[in-house]
Amino acid sequence: MRRPMVAGNWKMHGTRASVAELINGLRDLALPSGVEVAVFPPLLHISQVVDGLKGKSISVGAQNSAVESGQGALTGEVSPSQLVDAGCSLVLVGHSERRQLMGEQDGVLIRKFAAAQASGLVPVLCIGETLEQREAGKTLEVVSQQLGSIIDELGVGAFAKAVIAYEPVWAIGTGLTASPQQAQDVHAAIRAQLAAENSEVAQGVRLLYGGSVKAANAVELFGMPDIDGGLIGGASLNADEFGAIIRAAGN
Repeated sequence: MRRPMVAGNWKMHGTRASVAELINGLRDLALPSGVEVAVFPPLLHISQVVDGLKGKSISVGAQNSAVESGQGALTGEVSPSQLVDAGCSLVLVGHSERRQLMGEQDGVLIRKFAAAQASGLVPVLCIGETLEQREAGKTLEVVSQQLGSIIDELGVGAFAKAVIAYEPVWAIGTGLTASPQQAQDVHAAIRAQLAAENSEVAQGVRLLYGGSVKAANAVELFGMPDIDGGLIGGASLNADEFGAIIRAAGN
């Protein structure tokens, strides 16, 4: 039985004061024991969040990490081993904003994924199509290629210690959401692609949906058989809304 997961990606939001307020809100939440909860604050605030959430069953992850697992001469980058040292247990890899705005290609993302795992971090691989690709009927082709690049290089076994987040690019921060059935269809295709290589890995890996998830639509989305929770953007900046989404996953 896959344990549901709800993860909050805070993106480039927060000051020390607003993060302290959000931490207080998260500490007040009554969390269902059956749901794994994680937050991904900006790099600057990771230590503040790790310290502030001590004793609360919320994992802390990073939004990005370097292509090398250890320390070295990579100015401006942070290695996975440094993130582990700071108290992180997860890291996002391949978020559409990194792919599109920072030009991160599959070769770089494969190295980041591998470096994260080598340091003991759980990579959360983000995959998804643009509106143009969906309208061209290429959703499954795009998602399959993004997933396949990791499988081809690192083997399907890499997903025994990873999470996959399907985030249609057209639904991120737009207020548009894939219908529960649209999301389920893609999640089922992802699991089938993994199952073609290894059924045990396919059944064990958690597939999260991301893209304008709110308390109002979470119950229906999380009720789908292959959707194991969500990667939440804007709604995760409000502790009450985030808590409601977590409770939806617990149901």
